[in-house]
Formats: sequence, structure tokens, C-alpha cells
Amino acid sequence: MGKSLVAVNAGPRLKWNTDTLINEAIKGAESQGAAVQKFDLFRLEKYTGCISCFGCKKEKFKGHCICRDGLTPVLDAIREADGLIIGSPNYLGDLTASFRALYERLVFQNLTYSMDPVCCNEHLIPVVLFMTSNAPDTAYTGLLGNYQQVLSTFVGPTEVFVSGDTQQLKDYSKTDWPWYFDAEAKYKRHEEVFPQECKKAFEMGAALALK
Repeated sequence: MGKSLVAVNAGPRLKWNTDTLINEAIKGAESQGAAVQKFDLFRLEKYTGCISCFGCKKEKFKGHCICRDGLTPVLDAIREADGLIIGSPNYLGDLTASFRALYERLVFQNLTYSMDPVCCNEHLIPVVLFMTSNAPDTAYTGLLGNYQQVLSTFVGPTEVFVSGDTQQLKDYSKTDWPWYFDAEAKYKRHEEVFPQECKKAFEMGAALALK
């Protein structure tokens, strides 16, 4: 029987860079028999980040965020899944506020405030984290290294893939940005390099389904 995976798009734009990489990873996972449930965070009912209620620190709720809102189905699905695919665009040098909301709730519910163990999650699962960015893919090594370390500790072993120097718009000529961006270079990269990144995302999804 195939694995059960969860995919989360923490970006607002469907069928653009982040969503495309996630969808390719889903296709890869499905090619190996996995069933994938996808969530688009920008299209959920209202939710927040961690509200610091400390309900998850009570023994009977250990490992479970007790705040009930639009993120609850996502957290519940991840808790039962065999793997997680998640992606976000770069917003002002970090991941989106939607990603951060899920990240806070996902991690804090498993934090014990103890050295042994630091994490109460007994069902660690493999994670693939995608980030897309208009900036070069080498610009966020430290940031993503931190996310990778924390997710590996509290959710499960995490791989990171960055697609940098992405094309943001179909037509840059309709903006006042041409002086800042080399639009032709953006178009060329999207045609020549991004398909290779999509292939890599497919392969990462397939590998995730086999772990």
C-alpha cells in the first residue's frame, strides 16, 4: 500500500513558481503509489500563528495544538501522514506569514521545554521544503538552514530545495521595473532552467514516497 503524504502551498499564487514545484513533487510521489492531500494556506478559513495558550503542554493534549481554526485540518493531516511536502516564496527575506503560522503551530506543539527529550513527537516523518525567490538561490543559506534544523528536530528529516532568480510576471514591460530586472534573462531562465528544477522536484517527491 502506498504512503499517505500531505502537501502544503504557503504561497498565494496558484500555478506559479512555488505551486508548480509542489505540484511536480506531488506527481513524483503519486508515480510511486502515494496518496497526497494538498492544502493551499491562502485559501483556508481564518487562522493565526501560535497564540501561546500553552494548551499543548498539558499532558492530555501533548503533541496537539488545541487552537481550533483553519489550520486544524492541516495539522491533523500532517500528524497522520507519512511525509510532508511544503513550499513558500520568499517574502522580504523570509518565508510567508502563512508559512510561519503553520510552522509555529507545527513545531511548538511538540516542544517539551526539556533537554531529554526536547521533542514529544513520536511519529517523525520526512519533509521536503521548497522556497522560490526572485533573488539568487544562494542568498538564503542561513535562513533555510535554520528552518531545516528545526523541522528535522520536530517534524522529521528535512530536505531543502531553492529555486532562485525566478520569473515573477508574465510581462515585465507593464511595470516600471525594467530598469531593475533583466526581463529577457528572467524569461530565458524560466524557459531553460525552471523545467530542470521541476524535474528535480518530481524526483524529490518520488523519493519522499519511498522513504
